[in-house]
Amino acid sequence: MTHPLPRPVDGAGAALPTIETRDLRKNFGAVEVLKSVSFRACEHQVVSIIGASGSGKSTFLRCLNFLEQPSGGEIRFKGESLHIDGAKGGARQRDIERLRRRTGMVFQQFNLWSHWTVLENVAKVPMHVHGVSKGLAEKRAIELLAKVGLAGKKDAYPSALSGGQQQRVAIARALAVDPELLLFDEPTSALDPELVGEVLTVIRSLAMEGRTMIVVTHEMGFAREVSDKVVFFHNGRIEEEGAPGEILKRPQSPRLGTFLSSTR
Repeated sequence: MTHPLPRPVDGAGAALPTIETRDLRKNFGAVEVLKSVSFRACEHQVVSIIGASGSGKSTFLRCLNFLEQPSGGEIRFKGESLHIDGAKGGARQRDIERLRRRTGMVFQQFNLWSHWTVLENVAKVPMHVHGVSKGLAEKRAIELLAKVGLAGKKDAYPSALSGGQQQRVAIARALAVDPELLLFDEPTSALDPELVGEVLTVIRSLAMEGRTMIVVTHEMGFAREVSDKVVFFHNGRIEEEGAPGEILKRPQSPRLGTFLSSTR
């Protein structure tokens, strides 16, 4: 896939990372879920993370914005290091809050506020997070709802929407803070099959804008079509990664080959 925006590069011509991890680890009690994961996503890059259930991919995504506290390692965002000291409870809270203000996340289960209208769901985030005025926040929310094809639903409540519509509202809400990085945690897994396409269409349009995105997905066609890089998780580690045309067609890891066979 060709992005319309050039990727920022360093003096040596290498693409600059938006976010990277070094030896990232996560334990739940005695269970080691992430095992020294080193990863990077560069500006304007779409990275799809694939793997079987329980491989650690969603836990890894949630660690990137500290919805799960990593047990050790390092996260760097735009060159700023967030050192993680598991003995002291993780990274500093002010660093976590600064990172979250610069990222947007879309969850499996939409997580919309049921007592707010669609417009309020989108507008209230920048009002509370960035102190944007109500008028400006609502104007931007209406623009974003039009962007995801829901301009006519601004006064509806989430309960009146289909699952696909709710997820599109969730995407608009994530965009409302003008994030430098978008995280998607299996955004179509809770949808009926006939609704998956409308959500993937929106995500494809964001990729065409040159958005930096990390998408945990089980949609292999989407990963092949939209991604710049595909990362395969197995047993808490990155087993293989590379361009989708390479690793999805000619996997080097027997485990990835088995996984891809199971998805056909």
